[in-house]
Amino acid sequence: MSLRVLAQDSADRGSQRCRMGLGLMSAHGLHLGSPLLASIGGGTCLCTAWPRTDLTEGFIQMDLKCVSPNLISQPPLKLSLDPSQLTPLTCTKLRHIKATAVVQSVDFRKNTPLHIIHELVKDMMKGVYVQKKHVINVEDWDAEIKYVVVEDVSPDCADAGLVTSRTSVELVGTQTLRHFQRQLQDQPMAPLGGLDEVSASLRELLQLPLLYPGTLSSLGVSCPRGVLLAGPPGVGKTQLVRRVVGEVGASLVVVRGPEVVGSRPGESEEALRGVFARARAEADEGPCILFLDELDSLCPRRTVSSAPENRVVAQLLTLMDGMSQSDRFLIVGASNQPDNLDPALRRPGRFDREVTIGAPTLQQRKAILCVLCERMPVCSSVDMAELAQRTIGYVGADLSALCREAAMCAIRHDVQQSSGGQEIDMSHFQEAVKTVLPSCLRGSLGRTDLSPVSWEQIGGLQDVKLKLIQSIEWPMKHPDAFIRLGLSRPRGVLLYGPPGCAKTTLVRAAATASHCSFLSVSGADLYSPYVGDSERALAQLFQQARACTPCILFLDEIDTVIGSRSGSQLPNSVQTRLLSVLLNELDGVGFKPLERRGTERVLQAEGSEESPTNQQLDYQEVCNKDVMIIAATNRPDSLDSALLRPGRLDQIIYVPPPDREARLAILRVCTGTMPVNDDVCLEELAAKTELYSGADLEKLCKEAALLTLQDEGMAASAIKHTYFLKSLDKMSPSLTAQQIHTYQTPLS
Repeated sequence: MSLRVLAQDSADRGSQRCRMGLGLMSAHGLHLGSPLLASIGGGTCLCTAWPRTDLTEGFIQMDLKCVSPNLISQPPLKLSLDPSQLTPLTCTKLRHIKATAVVQSVDFRKNTPLHIIHELVKDMMKGVYVQKKHVINVEDWDAEIKYVVVEDVSPDCADAGLVTSRTSVELVGTQTLRHFQRQLQDQPMAPLGGLDEVSASLRELLQLPLLYPGTLSSLGVSCPRGVLLAGPPGVGKTQLVRRVVGEVGASLVVVRGPEVVGSRPGESEEALRGVFARARAEADEGPCILFLDELDSLCPRRTVSSAPENRVVAQLLTLMDGMSQSDRFLIVGASNQPDNLDPALRRPGRFDREVTIGAPTLQQRKAILCVLCERMPVCSSVDMAELAQRTIGYVGADLSALCREAAMCAIRHDVQQSSGGQEIDMSHFQEAVKTVLPSCLRGSLGRTDLSPVSWEQIGGLQDVKLKLIQSIEWPMKHPDAFIRLGLSRPRGVLLYGPPGCAKTTLVRAAATASHCSFLSVSGADLYSPYVGDSERALAQLFQQARACTPCILFLDEIDTVIGSRSGSQLPNSVQTRLLSVLLNELDGVGFKPLERRGTERVLQAEGSEESPTNQQLDYQEVCNKDVMIIAATNRPDSLDSALLRPGRLDQIIYVPPPDREARLAILRVCTGTMPVNDDVCLEELAAKTELYSGADLEKLCKEAALLTLQDEGMAASAIKHTYFLKSLDKMSPSLTAQQIHTYQTPLS
C-alpha cells in the first residue's frame, strides 16, 4: 500500500515532524519522536515520527528540515511513497559537529563578526536531528541565516545524531545563498580516470587557502596566490579544474586568453581588470577560483616588438601583486606551452606552484578506459589491459574519441547485420584504433605508415633475429624477468652490413612484433637551410617519441645524418651539431619536466600486493619508459666513436650477406607466393648465387617471372627452372669479397 504525501501543516513548520498513521508507526516499531530516514525524490529526509491529528492511515506529511542537498535544489514532486522507503534510525547525542552557515546577503557575511554567526548557529541547531552531509533548513527563524550545512559529526561511528546544548558546534565557514544555490545547480561531473594523484595534489593546494586561511595566518605565512597547470593538449587540465573546484565547494570564474584580448589600445587591460573585479565580487559570497585557460596566448614571453602583449602581461602582474589577504580567491592557470609564458609569472608570489599533468601511463590509460566504458554496452570479453597496451601515446581526449569511434563501428556493424544488440566488442575497438591516432603523433616529423612484416617473411639471419628479439621484444613481453634480474633494455641498437641485406626490413619486423610506436627519420627530413632548424627538429622528434613510449625511433642511413668528428667535418658543421644533440638525447639530457609520464614508481619483483595484470602493466611501464633507438648504416667506419660506446648504442649487430642456407630460405620466402614449376630446384639456385644479397635474390625471382610472361605470354601459369637460370645469367651479384671483408672487421 502506497502512502500519499500531503503538504505539511503550518504549525509543523520547522519542527522536523513526519505525520503518519498509528498503524504505520507500529509496523515500523516507531514511537513518538523516534527518528527515521525517508527516501524521497532521489534524496533523503531525516525527521521524527508523529501521529496524524485525525489518525488517518495511508497519508504522510513531512517537514523537510534536514534533507540531502539535492532536495534543496529540486524539491520532491512525487505525491506517493512506499512504506519500505521509511527507515527507523538509532540516533545518539552528538559531542561535536562541523557546519557551514549559508547567509542571505553579502553585507551580512562581510559586516557581521564570525562569533555572532557562530552563536546564532548554535541556538538554531539545538534539539535538531542531523545527518552528515545534509542541509538544515532554518528559514523558520526569520533570520539572515537560511541554511546550515552539516560537514561532519562526532562520534564518527554514526552518520546521524541529536544536537544538544552540550554539543560543540564548530563553524568552518560561511557563504551566501546565491553561492550555495549555484553550487547545487552545477551538474556533478563524471569521474576522471588516471588523475587521482594530481587531483588530490590540486585539491590540497586549493582547499587550504580557501577554507582555512586563518591556519596559514597563525603560522605567519601568506596564502598562495596561484597554481599553474602544465601538460600536453587533451590530458584533462580544464576538466580537472572544474571537478576539483566542485569538490572544494568554490565558485569558478573561467576566462580564456583570447576572450580578454581586444583590438583597441587599453581594451585588453580594462577587460583583465574587469575579470579580477568579478572574481572579487564572487569571493565576497564564498570561496572562488579564477581560472585562466590557455594562459600562454594571454601572457606570452615579452619582446621588444609586441607592445600590446607586453602591456597585458604587465597588467596581469600588477593585478596579481595587488591581491591582498582579504581577496579570498585563487588563480589557476593552464597552458600546454609553459615555456612560452613570461618568466615573471612563474615565481613565488604569483604562480606559487606548478602541477604537471603528463601523458597517461599504462595504468592510467586503463583507468581512463574503464571510466569511459562504464556507461557503454561493452562486451565482457573486452580486455582493458590489452587495450591500454595497444593505445600507446593516447591522452584522455584520444581515448574518448576511440570509445566513440568503437561505438560507431558497432552501430554500423549492427545496421549491416540487421541485429539490435549494439554490443561493443574487442573487434570494434581494434577497428577504431586504426582510425583514431594519438594526437601527439599527428603532424609528427617521423610518422610513417608501417606495413606489418613478420619474422617469417625474412629468410635466414637467425642469429640477428634472436639478438633483436632479445633487445626489443623481451623487455616488452617479459618485463618482470628483466626487473627480477636487474636488467635494463638497451638504449640503442646499431645494424650495419652490406647494402640489400634486410636491415630496414628487420627493423620493421621488430616494430611489428613488439606492437609499439614507430618513428622513422632520414637526413632529408632533418636538414634545413636555416641555422638551428635541424637540431630543433631532432630534439622535437625525441620529444614526440618520449610522449608515446614505448617507441622505436629508426634512424636509417645514420651516416648521412651524423658523421664523425675525427674526419673531415668542420667543428661547426650541421652534422657535428646534430651529433651533439643526439648524444645529449641518448644520455637523457633533453628530457623536460613537461614530458613527465604519471608518477615515478620503484617496483619490486616480489611481494607486491597488486593484481597480476596491474603488476605486469607497472613492470612494462618501468622497463620500457625510454625511447629505443635503432640505427642502420652500410658505412660504419664513418660514425663517431662516442656514439658507439655502451649506454648509447649498446647493441652493435652485424647483418651479414646470406650464406647458402640463408639464400635457400630467402628464395623459399620470395617464391612462396609464386606459381613455380615442379622442376624448379631452389637448392641449385642457392648454390649458384654466391655473393648475392637478399635484394638481389628478390630481383632474381621477379626477373624470372617477367621472362616467363615475355616468352609464354600473359596466360602463363607457372615459372620454370630455365627462366630462373636465364635470369641468373643476366644478373651479377652486387657484393664483392673485398667489400664483405671490410665489414667483418669488428667496430670499436
